[in-house]
Amino acid sequence: MSETDPASPSTAPAQETRRERLRFSDFTFRRTSDGRCSADVELEWVDGVVVHGSATGQSSPTVDLRVAAEAALRAIESFADGALSFELIGAKAIKAFDATVIIVSVANRRAEGPRRLLGAYLAEEDPVRGAVLAVLSATNRVLGNFIVLR
Repeated sequence: MSETDPASPSTAPAQETRRERLRFSDFTFRRTSDGRCSADVELEWVDGVVVHGSATGQSSPTVDLRVAAEAALRAIESFADGALSFELIGAKAIKAFDATVIIVSVANRRAEGPRRLLGAYLAEEDPVRGAVLAVLSATNRVLGNFIVLR
């Protein structure tokens, strides 16, 4: 194997320690008896660094998706310590090809690059959790660039 081969033993450990993404580690969603909901998102970085985001709102099928997506955006902003700022434009569940797809639209308010971001996630089991993963899909490139330049 050559030294430039990505599978080379000399380069493999360096690649494992240099992660360019946050890892989705935990999600909690609650509905209360008074018709409200709350979402908490936990993202993990290297060396055990964990960031949290949370959001609340009136519970309804559409708002539940928005609350989960907002919590994910707040966790990402917490990780970036104010260097990134996002605004949720919308979150929607769509039936496509006999499956539920969660789509989110996000405005990138502070960074260079695209101003509008779009993410999607195939969410058969849990559409609310799918909204969090759609946000991570939408912000993946912007967040990856932020991490590389950090």
